[in-house]
Amino acid sequence: MFALLEKAVIGMALLRLLSGSIEILAALLMIKFNEVEKALMINSSLAFIGPLVLLLTTAIGIIGMSYKISFGKFFLIFLGVALIIYGVKK
Repeated sequence: MFALLEKAVIGMALLRLLSGSIEILAALLMIKFNEVEKALMINSSLAFIGPLVLLLTTAIGIIGMSYKISFGKFFLIFLGVALIIYGVKK
């Protein structure tokens, strides 16, 4: 089955699975510690992981289709991702 999938798609999916696993682990740690302060610390650390996974999966996707799109569209995609991250952080 995996032989039929593109390498970029597999890489993107694996990153998302890793990200989801980290989110589930964080939730379990919050329940285990059962303290608001520690839960906030764990949640704050997740704020770094989310945008990083977004950037990495987008980069893999763009590299995977680099032969199909023009430089102008590359610029627009990167601009869109930058605006998403800017909007989330401010």
